[in-house]
This record gives sequence, C-alpha cells and structure tokens, in this order.
Amino acid sequence: MSAAESTTTKVPPTRHSSPPAGGPGRPRRPARRTGRRGSGAYPWGLLAPTLLVLLLVLGYPLVRLVTLSFQKFGQPQLWGFKPAEWVGFDNFTAIFKDSEFWAVVVRTVFFAAGAVILTMVLGMLLALLLQRVSPWVKILVNIALVASWAMPIIVAVTVFKWMFDSDYGVLNWLISRLPGIDFIGHNWFATGPEGLTVIMLLVVWGAVPFVTITLSAGLTQVPKELEEAARLDGAGALSVFRYVTIPILKPLIVMLTTLSVIWDMGVFPQVYLMRGGHPEPEFQLLTTYSYDKAFVVNDYSGGSAIALVTVVLLLGVVAVYMRQMLKIGEVE
Repeated sequence: MSAAESTTTKVPPTRHSSPPAGGPGRPRRPARRTGRRGSGAYPWGLLAPTLLVLLLVLGYPLVRLVTLSFQKFGQPQLWGFKPAEWVGFDNFTAIFKDSEFWAVVVRTVFFAAGAVILTMVLGMLLALLLQRVSPWVKILVNIALVASWAMPIIVAVTVFKWMFDSDYGVLNWLISRLPGIDFIGHNWFATGPEGLTVIMLLVVWGAVPFVTITLSAGLTQVPKELEEAARLDGAGALSVFRYVTIPILKPLIVMLTTLSVIWDMGVFPQVYLMRGGHPEPEFQLLTTYSYDKAFVVNDYSGGSAIALVTVVLLLGVVAVYMRQMLKIGEVE
C-alpha cells in the first residue's frame, strides 16, 4: 500500500447532509396535469344522469305550466272541442285584479312566517336540550322525533282531528280542567284564524324533527374551547349562544329557514285533508286556491297562472338564500 493511499481516509457523511433528489427524505410532488382538455367535461358527465332526471321530472310540467298560464284553457279545450287560445297576460291581469287572490297571498305569507318561526325556535330549543341530557334520554328523544317525522300525513291529520274535535277532543277536555274555563264543545274550525292555527301546529309538528336533528348535529361542531373562553371572559349563557353558537351555525340556520319557507308556502295536504277536501274561503292558501281554480272551477289557465306566481315567489326566496350563502362564503 502506498503512502498516499494510507493517508487517505474516508469521511463519513454528516447527519445534516441533504439526501439525494427523489430519495426517501424528500416526498415527491404529484405531477400536475398541464392540459385543460376534458377538465370541464368530467364533472358535467357525472352530473348528467341527475340533470336528465330533473329535466324529465320537472322540466315538462314547468313548461306546461308556463304555457297554460298564457292560454285560455278550460273544459272545451281539455276535451278537444276547441283549440287553446293564446291570451297573453290576460290570466295574470285577471288574478291581480281579484281581491280574493291578494287575501290568499297575505294569508299564505302570514301562515308560512308563523310556521317557520315556530319551527325554528322549537327546533333550536330541542337541539340545545339534547346537548344537555343523558345519552339514553337523547336516544329516546331522537327515536320519538324520527317516528313523528316518518308518520304519514293522513295519520297525523287523523290524530290532530281527534285532538281538536269539538265533542270528543282531548284538548278541549284538558283546557276545561282549568278552573273557571269551559271549552267543552268549542269548535276550533269555526273561524279561519283558529283553524289555520291548528293546521299550522300540524305543519310545525311534522317539520320540527328534521330541524331538531339537523341543528343537533350542527351543535356538535361548535368548538367547546370557544364557549369556555367566552365564559372565562364573563359572558353569560345567552351571550355565548348569541356571539359564539349562532355565527357558527349561521349557514345551517339559513339553509333550514329557506327550506322551511319553501315547504310551508307549498303546504297542501294538511289543509286539504283537515277540511275534508273542501277548504272554505277563509282557509284557502295559494296551493289550495290554485287547485280549486283549476280542478273545481275548471279554469286550468287561471289555476296555472296562480301556480306560476307561487313559483316566482319561491324563486325569490331561493335568490335571497343564495345571496346570503354567498355573503357567508365571502366572510369565511
């Protein structure tokens, strides 16, 4: 061995030496696709079946509704004795000049507003209550909520008819147990406001379970650290709920409120069944009023015009919902 070879020593690699590119010390970045070809078609391909079903289920009825609202279409046109006549905006002019139509619109708005407010308040209270009870009680309450939510409407209507019956109703019997009050034989459907209040309670009873279960799931996502920090800063229960819980649940509350407005403005079977298939004028909402116009009076074009106005009102609610959701997205 030469002197040069004997004096040469191998230096071991230091701990801080960088590993080779692509080695185990540095994870490889996934290759980016630079091509844009087909990037926009793939999501639309996935959505195509759903959009096709919606187009078939909702597209044709909506187009037919719009068409009938601009035509004169009654029984002669239905049976083919006369062709449908295009009348432009005459159907809308007729219903807008009708004072009964505006009374129905106001009644529908008040009915929907009362039902939505009551549903959201009761749903929120029950959701908060479920966060503070034992697991067994929570399971039992959830079972009761799902059972009431799954109950068919005709069964729920039968139960409410029995509860509010003038002769054998359990509610009249319970109220009459109070000192100085005699409600035996009281007819809850003698006037429109009382009768619509009963129907509103029926609607709320069927809607509260969905709102309660959804808000209860949302409350589990509220960070406990924020609530504890707010309490340490001296905030009370109401302040914690207002400034911590509500802002976090705001997207969920906006969504549930919008859905409740759409559902409650479209209430039909509850009113129709509670009044035995013949709602009196003081019980008419937009849905039942449109139905009576089309299938009782046989004015299909007028009923279609009323239904189209209802659709436009609901689209306005959806537009407000989308605007609120966009604002929430910008804040986040």
